[in-house]
Amino acid sequence: MKFSYKPIIIGMLLIMACNTSKITSSWKAENVQLVKYKKILVLGLINDPDGTIRVAMEANIVSNLKDLGYIAVCSCDEYDSKAFENMKEQEALAKLTHGGVDAVLTVVLLDKTKEMYYVNDKANYSISSDYHNRFWGYYTTMSDRVYSKGYYVTNTSYFWETNLYSFDKMQQLLYSAHSRSFDPQSTSTLTYEYGKMIVKDLLKKNIIKDYKGDKTPLAF
Repeated sequence: MKFSYKPIIIGMLLIMACNTSKITSSWKAENVQLVKYKKILVLGLINDPDGTIRVAMEANIVSNLKDLGYIAVCSCDEYDSKAFENMKEQEALAKLTHGGVDAVLTVVLLDKTKEMYYVNDKANYSISSDYHNRFWGYYTTMSDRVYSKGYYVTNTSYFWETNLYSFDKMQQLLYSAHSRSFDPQSTSTLTYEYGKMIVKDLLKKNIIKDYKGDKTPLAF
């Protein structure tokens, strides 16, 4: 008997290497009409110490929307961090509409978790008849694996919610997506992949349109 897990593990690693972010669920309102918004504001609600993730996330989504022919702006460029502080709803909405904004895409970091696990240097994921069917062969192989030195690895997961609101229908929610980013290599990798993924899903659900007729910029 011989069974190997290596192809499965390699496949999983290749998938993860291609894109560290995945949409876990997404929703679209009924009867959404395609509209070429005059100005889409991308607003990140991300509590990172230096604001790096928020700025990069907004910039990447804005870039992808511009590639489709939309006018889009980052909230960090248009407004400072206290622009809406102590404002009432009508005052805030008036400020946005006065600035020409007719749609807002929010990106919220709901949670960030870290998981630590132990990796064995001599982990063997195959079951081979060469040793598995005989006690001593199995014992010596597994003993070497179990008692060999290893190391700890920490993975980080980000959990996101992204919503699109239209201002022409009393701030109607048109789209909502929940996503997970698993152990991105860097902030630039995280925000680059996430921006493309969300805009690609908006296109797929026919909420926005490629007005330039070129989807190449959104290819992974």
